[in-house]
Amino acid sequence: MKALNFYSTVYQANLLAAEKRCTIRLGDKRDKYREGDLVWVTYGNRFEPRQKLFTAVIDRVVVKQLGELTAEELQAEDANLKHPEELARFLERIYNRPVTADETVSAIFFSRVLE
Repeated sequence: MKALNFYSTVYQANLLAAEKRCTIRLGDKRDKYREGDLVWVTYGNRFEPRQKLFTAVIDRVVVKQLGELTAEELQAEDANLKHPEELARFLERIYNRPVTADETVSAIFFSRVLE
């Protein structure tokens, strides 16, 4: 099974409260995540143990340039995001490199599966 992993423990509460329903990743992820796929939503650092939070279904994958993201897409990632530039600064910290508005991103929308 595939996983959508989140590095920061800050997201754990948001994920469990269903406040976070989208993740925006650099690059075109349509081949990796497809509508209807079941995934584990996990958090933890790379090459370290990860905690499974829940199973989710991929609802939609939207691919576009970072600067073209809508308010809905930004706020599904983080309710505090208002502008694509704010997301670019955040992604720079995650990916440890400069991120510009013309980069391709994937907005991956997901819903928790109740088991």
